[in-house]
Amino acid sequence: IALQSGVEMVIEEKAIPIKDEVRAACEMLGLDPLHIACEGKLIAFVAGEDAHSVLEVMRDDPLGKDAAIIGEVISRNRPRVLLETFIGTRRIVFLPRGELLPRIC
Repeated sequence: IALQSGVEMVIEEKAIPIKDEVRAACEMLGLDPLHIACEGKLIAFVAGEDAHSVLEVMRDDPLGKDAAIIGEVISRNRPRVLLETFIGTRRIVFLPRGELLPRIC
């Protein structure tokens, strides 16, 4: 999305709603939770001034109880995604290489 729209985004790692058991399994297996398959997720891009009201509406639905604001578009001159880590540093989130770990249904 960042590449196609030509924007720079920052995602806050601590704001991403990842279940503790998923995070633990990823750490144990050396996987990045941003690069494993998941389903039933939605990423919505809304105007900053509308973000909190949209979030309230999403959380009103049982399926949106874990909805969160996880980041923002910060500029239009560098198409990339940055992850603000738990320790406060920023790293570039690269597109995954090769095949992603398949989902198991």
